[in-house]
Amino acid sequence: MKTAELSNGVLRIISAFVMLLALVGIIALEAWVPYIHIVRWVGVLIACGAIYEMIKCLKSVDSEVFNKHSGYFITFTLMLFLMLVSVYFVGVHPWIMLWLLMIIVGADVGGWLFGLIFGGDKMWERLSAHKTWSGQIGGIICGTMMSVLFFLYLKPFGEDVLFAVLFGCTIALLSQYGDLTASFIKRCFGIKDFSNVLPGHGGILDRFDGWIYVLPFVWFFI
Repeated sequence: MKTAELSNGVLRIISAFVMLLALVGIIALEAWVPYIHIVRWVGVLIACGAIYEMIKCLKSVDSEVFNKHSGYFITFTLMLFLMLVSVYFVGVHPWIMLWLLMIIVGADVGGWLFGLIFGGDKMWERLSAHKTWSGQIGGIICGTMMSVLFFLYLKPFGEDVLFAVLFGCTIALLSQYGDLTASFIKRCFGIKDFSNVLPGHGGILDRFDGWIYVLPFVWFFI
């Protein structure tokens, strides 16, 4: 096991649990002042930061590169604006946001851990040098487990555990493909990270790319 991979994984786990604790704290605060919708506005702020990073990257891209990949860049930017609109509406349901975050964190950490332990064939090495099929399977398993644990504790939809399983699988998979989409755009840009706002993690968009497909899906779903 490489030291760099291990330290990066530890950072991912720590940041994941910090995000979970932060969201729980925000939800507790929102319970005192429910009409302010703190979770919604924190989500909007994060989405705006991701859009800002994307636009800033677009400005620094060589015109020849932009012309070659303009369709991808414009589509991805529109997806980020859709994520912004989605979090505005989904953010008024703080417990759903916590459910989503638990699934995404489980998928992220599980994908890294399974990929590190089992390795195997790469998914799309051209897009991401580290993501493997074993990591994707592990991410789906761990994300689904987090969904079921949350569901059994709060029972937001009665006793239908099958729904929690299907919902967990879907969100875990969507979050992984959001990550892959961002990796593809970074390959087009020829960069490693969208920014260095978060030391050791890159930018806001690098950390929250798993929400790109998840939030629009949940918005349409609810």
